[in-house]
Amino acid sequence: MKKIASLFLATAMVASLLVGCGNTATTSDSAAESTTTADGAAFKIGGIGPITGGAAVYGTAVKNAAQIAVDEINEAGGINGTPIEYRFEDDEHDAEKSVNAYNTLKDWNMQILMGTVTSTPSIAVSEKTKEDNMFQLTPSGSAVACVQYDNAFRVCFSDPNQGTKSAQYIGENKLATKVAVIFDSSDVYSSGIKDTFVAEAPNQGIEVVAEGSFTADNKTDFTTQLLQAKDAGAELVFLPIYYQEATLILSQANSMGYAPLFFGCDGLDGILAVENFDKSLAEGVMLLTPFAADSADEATQAFVAKYQEKYGEIPNQFAADAYDAIYAIKAAIEQSGATADMSVSDLCEALKKGITEIELNGLTGEGMTWTADGEVNKAPKAVKIVDGVYTAM
Repeated sequence: MKKIASLFLATAMVASLLVGCGNTATTSDSAAESTTTADGAAFKIGGIGPITGGAAVYGTAVKNAAQIAVDEINEAGGINGTPIEYRFEDDEHDAEKSVNAYNTLKDWNMQILMGTVTSTPSIAVSEKTKEDNMFQLTPSGSAVACVQYDNAFRVCFSDPNQGTKSAQYIGENKLATKVAVIFDSSDVYSSGIKDTFVAEAPNQGIEVVAEGSFTADNKTDFTTQLLQAKDAGAELVFLPIYYQEATLILSQANSMGYAPLFFGCDGLDGILAVENFDKSLAEGVMLLTPFAADSADEATQAFVAKYQEKYGEIPNQFAADAYDAIYAIKAAIEQSGATADMSVSDLCEALKKGITEIELNGLTGEGMTWTADGEVNKAPKAVKIVDGVYTAM
């Protein structure tokens, strides 16, 4: 595999290795579009994700972090002298609305899609990008089918990888030998992670003593699942679910005096931002993640500082995935020699090859590479909530 020079994100922050300058991007609720060159050329990158509704914490993080990356690149002269125009559309974590957002971006003449943020909408939109042969890079769509076509790639781990890596992390760090799983059987993200976790658990000396399921129509009372885990002697409860349901589980476990370890995946990121949730109940919760905001490396600290200054909060891993996604697109364009005047299909063909030839030192992994089947190679990390903040383990 051919390497391009490592892309040091901390260096990109100050843009000392790039030439030229770009005009400041303008921002609105639905779009952030940057200026073009004198001849009107620009790479038009669209984004789709929830910035309203229950999953808004994910989409807002992606929208904001991608904007930071776009601004940095444009201020440093763009991609080989060509700036980026960036526009983000809300899909409310709804597949139909995500397709509508895609069509809106097509009318805007989008050339590359950075999205969508969540899995079910991403799968729906991938049918459209396949038809149009448009390059699609989802920062956080983890379901297997998100990258089922050869034009689609992802920055995050897939659901199977999250389940396998979680079991390995728990086993290798000897966190528990008896584990219960509570999962959403109606959700492809949750059930996919659960399946691979259960399959890998025996290899790590872990006994899955209880599997408690729920559905989208029944996700407010988890007493039965928690009692099942408690009666089975589970020392750790694995939660491959989203943070909204996790807050209820933690509250109900506390009410019944059950205090196992809790371990989740990227869906738990955002739990500390839930209104009216007692954050002390999340103390000690662990989750698999490719990004820890308190990491001491220069690139992470520079990004966190910039994100806090611009948006007033600490970025989560979805933000980091999006930031890396924009820089991965930049690197793939540079590697392939693609230009903004290419057709959507020709640009896609160039980037499909280019992304498999780059190596990216990003916020979510050093030496990240991509395979032709759309998957990323990088090492997993885990964080633990300590004193109300995510702390690297």
